[in-house]
Amino acid sequence: MEKKPIKSKSKPNKDVNVFIDIPRQINRSIEPLLVSGVSRLPQKIKKTKYQGRAKRLFDIFGASMGLLALAPFLVVIVLLIKRGSRGPAIFTQNRVGKGGRLFKIYKFRTMYADAERRKKDLLLQNEVKGPAFKMKNDPRITPLGRILRKYSIDELPQLFNVLKGDMSLVGPRPALVDEIRKWEHGYFRRLSVQQGLTCIWQVSGRSDITFEQWMEMDLDYVENWSMSLDIKLIIKTVFVVFKGQGAY
Repeated sequence: MEKKPIKSKSKPNKDVNVFIDIPRQINRSIEPLLVSGVSRLPQKIKKTKYQGRAKRLFDIFGASMGLLALAPFLVVIVLLIKRGSRGPAIFTQNRVGKGGRLFKIYKFRTMYADAERRKKDLLLQNEVKGPAFKMKNDPRITPLGRILRKYSIDELPQLFNVLKGDMSLVGPRPALVDEIRKWEHGYFRRLSVQQGLTCIWQVSGRSDITFEQWMEMDLDYVENWSMSLDIKLIIKTVFVVFKGQGAY
């Protein structure tokens, strides 16, 4: 593991040294982008060592309880996906985590097997301004997949990512490598915290809000993190998910 010291200015005459962990296996084509992006940002690390441990213990407990409680339901979803269309029940994809680490994210497959190949033909129909790609009536999504997405059921396998330490229960959603190549420099501050299953964006409209608003909400979370905020966001997420608002 390499650690590169980066110096940034949070206020005039106040320098803050921040270490961005860059694993050896990371895509070297994005390493300069990550370093240059983060190096220009005011870094404000609020969590103490004990707060960080408390958040990690909370993640382990929450993910473990969630998986135990939902185990029978998850098995049923796997069987329905396998029966509905060709391909694996679990979809994996490279995402960018805290400090620029690449990791494999787990999701229930909601698209047909050739979805990634067909994406390039649909880029002009993107309904979100900015690097992210979203279509309300994406033809690559299976009938079952639309239901899973509407109620965010497709995200439940990420509880395993939380147990592994790739993600947190609460934090900015992990972005694709291609997306961060198009980020403005200010957005890289999202990578100073563990990426998560839910955050302010998820309980504030999700796909119904603009990309810029989404990024602002994530940065607000980074600047104002607390355990009480995490708990509030988890509770709000439960209610939002049952309503199925803003998800597609």
